[in-house]
Amino acid sequence: MFDLVKLDSSLEPLFNRYVTHDDVPHYFHFILDWRMNRDDTEIWLALRKGEIHGMMLIYKRRVVQLRGEEPAVETLLDKVNLERIEFNAEIEHRRIIKDRYELAREGEILLMTLRKGEERLAPTENVVRLTPERANEIADLLKDAKPEAWGDLNGEEVAASMEKRLWLGIIADGVLVTVGATLLTDPVSNIGKVATHASYRNRGYATSVVSALVKEIMQRNDMALIHVKKDNLPALRAYGKVCFQVYRNYFCGITG
Repeated sequence: MFDLVKLDSSLEPLFNRYVTHDDVPHYFHFILDWRMNRDDTEIWLALRKGEIHGMMLIYKRRVVQLRGEEPAVETLLDKVNLERIEFNAEIEHRRIIKDRYELAREGEILLMTLRKGEERLAPTENVVRLTPERANEIADLLKDAKPEAWGDLNGEEVAASMEKRLWLGIIADGVLVTVGATLLTDPVSNIGKVATHASYRNRGYATSVVSALVKEIMQRNDMALIHVKKDNLPALRAYGKVCFQVYRNYFCGITG
């Protein structure tokens, strides 16, 4: 049996020791959302004798991330009462989720990592820092590239994010053709959004933007992260050129 406890300030020391001990990339979103997006974040801990055996992140009452031992994850799911859920969980949790929920879509996400000193940066002289004047272009490019993920994004949201997030891109023929972004955080930084206009792909633009983002990250951190769908082969090739390596696989699924 587990005690299910909602994370609060009294449990922060236990939580911080657990997520930063030796596997920070695995718990990146737990760390980030608890520090940066606390108003939109719930984290539940499955405890036994004061030790963490599993954790569940609920972000904006929609995204559910699960980590830990299978019995703990099964118990944590009893706390979920949401209409539409986007799951991210360890591969071995696939059965538990599918036994409980009918999924409209499912797949696998790869977490890739790159340690300082191992990067191989491509030429980045065409990469520029993007300002709020380009926010609508950024939103349109992202929505066209991946409507299922960024279809609701608008220019106002992009512009507001520029207070904290670094946006880089490539301008060709007077048009924004490639974009990428990262939030510079400790102890690692994640490259969150990368997209290239369909007419400008296969020119190395994404590799150049990712290289420029990695250069910025490595001035602050010893590791960069990036998440990519397992079947997105062009993205995997681009990230591989910069020397990102697969670190873990995750199951992802969306209820109807």
